[in-house]
Amino acid sequence: MADENKWDQKDGNPEDDEEELDETAYKSAKDAVLFAIEVSHSMLSHPPLTDSKKVDTESPTSAALKCAYALMQQRIISNPNDMIGIILYGTRETKFRGEEQGRYPHTYLLTDLDIPAAEDVKALKALVEDGDEFTKLLAPSDEPVSMANVLFQANQVFTTKAPNFSSRRLFIITDDDDPHAKDKALKSAAAVRAKDLYDLGVTIELFPISKLGYGFDRGKFYNDIIYNATPSDPNAPTPMTNIPKTSSNSDGLTLLASLLSSVNSKAVSRRALFSNLPLEIGPRFKISVKGYIILKRQEPQRSCYVWLNGERPQIAKGASAQMADDTARIVEKVEIKKAYKFGGDQVIFTPEEISSLRHFGDPGIRIIGFKPMSMLPFWANVRPSTFIYPSEEDYVGSTRVFSALQQKLLKDEKMAVAWFVARKNAAPTIAAILPGAEKLDDNGEQCLPPGMWIVPLPYADDIRQNPEMTLIRAPESLINMMREVIRQLQLPKAQYRPEKYPNPSLQWHYRILQALALEEEIPSKPDDKTIPRYKQIDKRVGPYVMDWGHELESQYQTWAQDNRQAATSTLAKRPASGTQNGSEPNKKAKTILAVGLISDADMRENFVKNKVGKLTLPELKTWLKEKGLSGQGKKAELVSKVEEYFESK
Repeated sequence: MADENKWDQKDGNPEDDEEELDETAYKSAKDAVLFAIEVSHSMLSHPPLTDSKKVDTESPTSAALKCAYALMQQRIISNPNDMIGIILYGTRETKFRGEEQGRYPHTYLLTDLDIPAAEDVKALKALVEDGDEFTKLLAPSDEPVSMANVLFQANQVFTTKAPNFSSRRLFIITDDDDPHAKDKALKSAAAVRAKDLYDLGVTIELFPISKLGYGFDRGKFYNDIIYNATPSDPNAPTPMTNIPKTSSNSDGLTLLASLLSSVNSKAVSRRALFSNLPLEIGPRFKISVKGYIILKRQEPQRSCYVWLNGERPQIAKGASAQMADDTARIVEKVEIKKAYKFGGDQVIFTPEEISSLRHFGDPGIRIIGFKPMSMLPFWANVRPSTFIYPSEEDYVGSTRVFSALQQKLLKDEKMAVAWFVARKNAAPTIAAILPGAEKLDDNGEQCLPPGMWIVPLPYADDIRQNPEMTLIRAPESLINMMREVIRQLQLPKAQYRPEKYPNPSLQWHYRILQALALEEEIPSKPDDKTIPRYKQIDKRVGPYVMDWGHELESQYQTWAQDNRQAATSTLAKRPASGTQNGSEPNKKAKTILAVGLISDADMRENFVKNKVGKLTLPELKTWLKEKGLSGQGKKAELVSKVEEYFESK
């Protein structure tokens, strides 16, 4: 059974906890990434030259090094405490921490695992851009390299440089799908070393590169090396990424862009947003689940302050203290009391009282019923959803029960309604638990694991009424002409790929910080890929848009004329109150006629049916003025005045 008191805090004030789900912990853990890049004749060979501008010009090894360089640039800004290292294997030269020859033949530790400094990034950039140094260092060996030695070297690097990191990953980039095809002993030794890394808590990620006309077969060697589960979190779902299978140029995607996309998609390790939360299906029937953020909005990460007034930028360490306004002395924490204003007085609460007021029970998910999925409207998704996956740590058999519930809900198209408390002192939420089916991409790879999603449902205060407005439907001629415009501007495969359009504001923010950190020149303007390609748009749909614009103007003139005639006709037929002997009404009567005066009986009927808010603002103002009340204020204030009038009767 699970420990019932595990949610109690060890230290700190419990009332200081955030009531909202703390997403900052999702990226707070340190990460260590070690690249293992193969150096061979095939990895150093350039693709054949063609006339196409979209063809790859990078060799696989060069593209891999540029990929590592790009990741260093990102991490030195966004995650300054993360470590990155690079191992080249298959080289003629051998180097490991000052040892030119020795324990790991034909492996070259290019950059030891450490927090990347500006000098490291510049050195790697110089290596990639300097052709002579690149060719000298990356000379392939004539003798085969042992993958067991490569993995054992990675083991030693992780053990000595990042022993306590919660996330440690080894990125292997190679085009050889069977490095030990003729030696079973070396193949078995590599599998043992891979198991040692897994037991150490290191995740091995493979980035295979297909040779021209030949695919990459994982089954020959790497299925025994790569483990699907994460060592630090075996129950975590598989990542929502596609492993690059080929470096074919037929689609115009360069090898460097393919590697960058794949590495960036795995740049953030899978970490639980909450761990081992009890899911209560019925009385005394609980299982354990973990919650993950699958999709997260990218925002500038302000992880530290930088002091720019010295000779070079330095990370500043800040300290804060609370001071009294009158004496400017530092106020100790024990002197601070919390109070609420009530009736003009301050009511003081003790920390225990505040904690009890905010306590709605221990964190957990309790199912209170089931409803058809059709009852959940689209607009109910007002807050981010959380992906949950079973965990066996607290309750054995959770995976089997979770799978049965997920499949049953999916089959019957049902959803569960649950009481959801994400963490201690968090505000309770009524949430819908939706089943999610496994999704595969065109290559048969899993892009979305099976599981369930927790969707927080909005409260009544979160839902606003849509503004009252008259819907004017466009004529069929306009709709048909716009349909042709949309057809001409359709995206490839009718799919929008957000990874092709990075956030320009976010990228500009990181580019400025990168220039400061690497002591580079600050660029003049950002590279904004969201700017429409006006020339291509004009070339495709220019005439269609012009024709549509002329048709819109013609239809608008027709509509405006008909609407003007209808308004004039309606005003002429309406009986004029205040007229005598057929004389024309005065100006005040005209104003009331245009607005429309509601009788007391109609207003009372609207009050009884709670429909006063549906009346227009002029109608409310006119009725209030007739009763001698003020008609000034917003609509909500006028509605309140009308309701107070009838409530006082």
